[in-house]
Parts: sequence; structure tokens; C-alpha cells
Amino acid sequence: MEEGKRATILVTNDDGIDAPGLRALVHSLVATNLFNVQVCAPDSEKSAVSHSITWLHPIAAKQVHIDGATAFAVSGTPADCTSLGISKALFPTVPDLVVSGINKGSNCGYHIVYSGTVAGAREAFFNGIPAISVSYDWVKGKSDVHDFTLAAQACIPIISAVVVEIKNQKFPQSCFLNVDVPNNAANHKGYKLTKQGNSIVKMGWKQVTSETEEQKMSSDMTNIDTETPKDTHTSSVSPEQLLFAREVRGYILDHEDTDHKSLQEGYITVTPLAALSQAEIDCRAYFKDWLQSVTELPSSSAL
Repeated sequence: MEEGKRATILVTNDDGIDAPGLRALVHSLVATNLFNVQVCAPDSEKSAVSHSITWLHPIAAKQVHIDGATAFAVSGTPADCTSLGISKALFPTVPDLVVSGINKGSNCGYHIVYSGTVAGAREAFFNGIPAISVSYDWVKGKSDVHDFTLAAQACIPIISAVVVEIKNQKFPQSCFLNVDVPNNAANHKGYKLTKQGNSIVKMGWKQVTSETEEQKMSSDMTNIDTETPKDTHTSSVSPEQLLFAREVRGYILDHEDTDHKSLQEGYITVTPLAALSQAEIDCRAYFKDWLQSVTELPSSSAL
């Protein structure tokens, strides 16, 4: 990034280009008058698609109006949107930073694996571009749309500080940041460096009689809307077909000092992430001995 030149920030998400979280983030970035803001986001909701990409057919990009930004709605996944946005095929320059969010629902623990929001940032990381994923701990019946603005404003200092590190060529290339804002964004306890935990919502399946019985679940898989979406259509299902919908069965929560626990305590959690999924040291030690025994045993005696 040239000295004195405005940083270019590419914004994406998984809730779709019309989502209030993305709009609040873009508005807050534009309002600083410090950044060139580009948007390349899915044209519809793509929650919980993880890091899936479109491979077998082209994707479409349509320019849309967002005040102060150059924006495109794309018929792809969050990872597609980041990949296209940084490629110079859609925009003339490569962004200095990619910010994915703000997601409606937290992304902590094992839910990071499912998250399309985190994948939007991870795709930038794969390509050597600094990135941040941002999520807000939305609670149905307690949160409202204005909370996204509060969450965005709370994250502007982090984004600005990262841009300074990028300009000074000090931002580490070995990670990206995952940021979660607590439900009470107006009264958060400050920023806290955390690590990814193993919290997860345990899900099961139930048989349903029609597609209109499906529940709309946010990308953190904790916020469930039982109302039938307006665009839901009841397709004809043959008697031979069985329909199943996900349902929440329970929660496994962290008791250690991890991202989810700190978020519930009211902190804005800042968690450095990478892409390697290496097992814990005790697992590696076990399988080191186990693999040796496998190679030494005849195949018949292993049964």
C-alpha cells in the first residue's frame, strides 16, 4: 500500500448483500472517510455453506447501489465472492484488506468450520490478503437491527488498526482474525484476545410432511426462526420421498477461557485463525505408536 493512499477494503458476507449486518458495516466504513470500499457479496443468503465454492458453472455478478461503495451481488458462495473480488477480474485493483460480515449470529468454537462468514475471510488468507471475519451475537427477541450499527462501530478501531499494520508491513501473513461482538454491543467490556474453543450446537433430524415446515437457522445454528419464509414454496413431493429438517438437540459449551466463554462474558473476542486442522499433541502421540504397530502386524492378525 502506497504511503498516503487510501486503503481499499473489500466487504463480503454469507447473509447476502441486502443483510443489515453488511449494510451497517459498509455504512460505518464509508462514514470514516478513510477507505475505498468495495462490496462483493452473495445475492441471497448463504449461511452455513462453509468454504464451498462454485466449480461446475459460471457465476453472475450484478452491480447494485450502496452509497459510498462499489458493490456487486454475486450468485456464488462467500468464498466465491472473496475470490472474485480479489482477482482483478471484477475490480481493477486488489484490496488491501477483506472484511467478511457482520454475521447475524456468533461464530465461535466448532461453528467456525460451518461458517460462510469465516470462509469469506479465510479465502482472502489463502491468497495472502489480510482478512477479518466479524459476527454479532444476535439473540432473537432481544436484539434489533440497530445493534448491527453498534457492532460495526465497535469494530472500526480494530479494522483501522489492522490497516495501519498493513501499511507498515507488519500484519502477520500466517493468520487472519475472527471477531465476535457480544449481544450487548453498547456495553461491551472491551477487546479480548481469545482462542478457538470447541463449543457446538448438537443437532438432529426430524421427519416433516412439507418443505414449509423447515426452520430457518442462522449461520451459527443457534438462532431459529419458526416462521415460514415469505419466499418459501411448497413443492410437490412424491409419496416415495421422505423430508427431514434439522432441529437443535442441545449445546456443548466451553468452560475454559475460549472465544465462546469470553463472548458470553461480554467481551469483543479477537481470535487469530489459520487453515491447518492439526490434531492435539496427545492424538499425534497416540497415532504415532499406533501406526507403527499397523505396519508391523500382518493383515490377518489385525482382525
